Amino acid sequence: MYFEELKQYTLKRLYYICIERKRNNMKKQVAQYKRVSTIEQNTDRQDTVIFGAKVYEDKCSGNIAFNKRSMGAELMEDIEANKISEVHVHSIDRLGRNTLDIMQTIEHLTSKGVNVISAKEGLRTLNEDGSENMISKMIVGILGTLAEFELSRMKERQREGIEKAKNRNAYKGNGRPSGTLETKEEFLSKSKAKKVVKYLKEGNSLRRTAKLAECSLTFVQKVKGMLEPKEIELIEYRPFIKE
Repeated sequence: MYFEELKQYTLKRLYYICIERKRNNMKKQVAQYKRVSTIEQNTDRQDTVIFGAKVYEDKCSGNIAFNKRSMGAELMEDIEANKISEVHVHSIDRLGRNTLDIMQTIEHLTSKGVNVISAKEGLRTLNEDGSENMISKMIVGILGTLAEFELSRMKERQREGIEKAKNRNAYKGNGRPSGTLETKEEFLSKSKAKKVVKYLKEGNSLRRTAKLAECSLTFVQKVKGMLEPKEIELIEYRPFIKE
């Protein structure tokens, strides 16, 4: 008898909670978010009409984090102000710059009681009663796993690039190879580089050397930067030759 009464009480309580949530949501605005990469593009492909929805439309690169976008930031402010109940998107890739950003955006919106609805994937993060949609939660979990894999692969590629650069003596210690794929010796052994070294050692200025060697000033500066300190000192103290 006691368990039957408890069951009835629980069901009634859940019923009133659902009614209250629906009333609260009726006071909130439904949002539709759109994004295209450039001003020249239009959002026709994303133009499923959501009746009564407030449209937030960004025209910016997808590499920008969601909360750093102009209208994305405005949408987040409205969500923080408890003004939004649902966010409709054409596809979940509109919600971030990469897998991790998308996952974090969805998790944040869900934690705020906002239902994210994606037309392309058929995704709804919340059920009708406001509870979390387990299937959507599983998809977000998979996104998280993919994000971790994506990050680990990126770090692995970075390490491989550094090792290759070190083997070529082209690693400067800042995490990136130097501006050339060649070793210093290979670069300076080129005929054009040899000409530059010759004219520099004769005491010519950088600009005159570029003119005599028929190359750019940037190339001359690059050659000079690769010379040994003693060679540079020799160049610096040569008599100045008027251009």
